[in-house]
Amino acid sequence: MRVILAIKDGRVITMAGPVLERATVLIENGKIKSVGHATGIPEGAQVIDAAGRVVMPGIMDAHTHIGVHEDGLGWEGADGNECTDPATPQVRALDGINPEDMAFEDVRAAGITACTSAPGSGNVLGGEGVVIKTFGKTADQMFVRVWGMKAAFGENPKRVYREQKKMPTTRMGTAAVLRENLVKAQNYLKKLEAGEKDPDKLPERDLKMEALVRVLRREHPLRAHAHRADDIVTAIRIAEEFGIKVSIEHCTEGHKIAGYLAEKGVPCVVGPSMTGREKVELQNLTFETAGILARAGVKIALTTDHPVIPLQYLPICAGLAIRSGLDEEDALRAITINAAEIMGVSDRMGSIEPGKDADVIVLSGSPFELMTTVQYTLINGKVVYEAK
Repeated sequence: MRVILAIKDGRVITMAGPVLERATVLIENGKIKSVGHATGIPEGAQVIDAAGRVVMPGIMDAHTHIGVHEDGLGWEGADGNECTDPATPQVRALDGINPEDMAFEDVRAAGITACTSAPGSGNVLGGEGVVIKTFGKTADQMFVRVWGMKAAFGENPKRVYREQKKMPTTRMGTAAVLRENLVKAQNYLKKLEAGEKDPDKLPERDLKMEALVRVLRREHPLRAHAHRADDIVTAIRIAEEFGIKVSIEHCTEGHKIAGYLAEKGVPCVVGPSMTGREKVELQNLTFETAGILARAGVKIALTTDHPVIPLQYLPICAGLAIRSGLDEEDALRAITINAAEIMGVSDRMGSIEPGKDADVIVLSGSPFELMTTVQYTLINGKVVYEAK
């Protein structure tokens, strides 16, 4: 059965080419069928009149803990950190996401259509994150793909395990724990490869090592929580030692080493910047970081680190970054196509192009204006929010 919806006569920001004035986006069975001025609207199609409004891809946050750290709850909804062992790569955010977390309703109303949800930063290795849509009755319906192994540098693992009198209690210890586990995974991978030739040599299943083998095989990156410049460099040093992909999460002092990050070609998810300096690592926090990195040629996305900043305020964070020097086009990219690329889903999301998922929003004005309101949010071609 064909389900057709047309968003007509809007100012369409495609993120795949020039802005189109009074253009129509045609959606069929949850996918974008066409976009342009000459797009015909089939008889019987549902029509959204976007005249005088902005149409753009759904907004995306490349680093959150939504669903695993539930809004409005205390310890009962805090499922992001399995802080019983400094290395828990086998845990999966998907198993902790509650789709009834009230935050999902808020973010749909703000035009947020997809994000990553990941374990927290209490452990050196925190587990696998996932890319999810922000609408669905079950976590499995929301699931898009596994994306990233959470790793943490700096203060958090030191604080957690100093209190438990376990390693690591220093930055050296954090790096050592990460290396030790990656070496174990290398050895496990060798046994797996030997077992492919001779089944008698297959090792017993080890969920910890299986998760890290996916990183060694570059199926997804090490997502390195790192605020300080020295921690950022350590994360990249270890990634290069093991030949694995890495992204820098938070990147608070990235502006200090922007040229280095550009040279290394490492993507950076910047933020949360709209917060206080409660930790020593945040002493150099500034909204200028994103603009400095973008001008240096670093691929950036922006993050709220939900629930640190509620995810629905991501466009406001982007607007503040623009005020501090980030180019508006770079800001748009940071919450759409760049985020999709960093999340490994740019083949499906992040721009309005034929064949991509119909995750589209209709706004009353610029996404960065404080008074702009979301009129419609569509996920997979379905209207999941409509302004009353």
